[in-house]
Amino acid sequence: RQTNFYLAQGRGLWRMVALFNSIEDLVVENDRRYDDDSNEDTTLDQDRLQLGYSTLVRTLPWFLKKATDLEHDDYMRMLKMLRQGVDGARGDDTSKLKTLVSDWVNMALKPTPPVESDDKHCRGFINEACGMLLCPAELDWNSPVVWAGIRDRSEGYIVTDLSFPAFLYEKYTANPDNLEEGIFKGKILLQAYKAVFTSPSSAKDVECDGDGTDTIENNRRAKKAFSTIKVKKHVQFALSSVTSWRSVDGDFDYIQFWQTIVDFFERPPGREAQRRVNRLLDWWTRKVFGRNHRNELSDTAKANMSVNALTRQRAQCDDAAFDSP
Repeated sequence: RQTNFYLAQGRGLWRMVALFNSIEDLVVENDRRYDDDSNEDTTLDQDRLQLGYSTLVRTLPWFLKKATDLEHDDYMRMLKMLRQGVDGARGDDTSKLKTLVSDWVNMALKPTPPVESDDKHCRGFINEACGMLLCPAELDWNSPVVWAGIRDRSEGYIVTDLSFPAFLYEKYTANPDNLEEGIFKGKILLQAYKAVFTSPSSAKDVECDGDGTDTIENNRRAKKAFSTIKVKKHVQFALSSVTSWRSVDGDFDYIQFWQTIVDFFERPPGREAQRRVNRLLDWWTRKVFGRNHRNELSDTAKANMSVNALTRQRAQCDDAAFDSP
């Protein structure tokens, strides 16, 4: 039972805490800061590790006590089980989205021939639909010069993690003069998020503001899950022609891609940028969990609803019976 518990908890770690850093790395950085009294400046990578550790102990509130109380061998076994849970979640999500993404692309873009769900060799830039979604935001896939340059890896058309792909954008189109406009609102991105974090069936409906569940209650979960930016890497991989996962795919570094997106949300350059990030997160909350109108009801409207009306009527009947001779 203990093993199953650690495996289950590990699945959540990959989605909520850190994508590429091991638990050991997070703990080592926290211990280093605890033991270091020099207060020297830290690097960006060290700050990311520390942020990951803080998220770890918030996500698994039991972890710190277990790590302190367990003997070394038991502690290492616990970490092994957590890592196995992490690997299992990564594999399941990758396999799930491999099929789902091909279905979504076929339904939305109707490529000829359609994207095959079980063959990744026909994806990537050799496929017109996948190529359009993977095309860097600063380039126009409709130009024959662009798609020929990308496929040939010509100077000026090499696709790296320094470019945001089109699938991140609303309607898969970026505004070159305002690259923040519509970013992280791509339909296929929202579908992938819902398929991973809610259910595959929920990904069918992404046009409206969710299903009416409690937005306020779920807002914290949505922000925390979204801030770790796992799904974007998965969509990028599912659209590509790469058949097995690796952190660097040719000229594209998935680790740097992930860090760039995390920094977009967690390291905005100023207050106005932070407000735009907050509005974007609120948009995601509505799209994933729905909009709650309950708190907007007036007291009069609540009083006329059947539950309150029945309570009032029953009390009136009892009062009438008590007053009768």
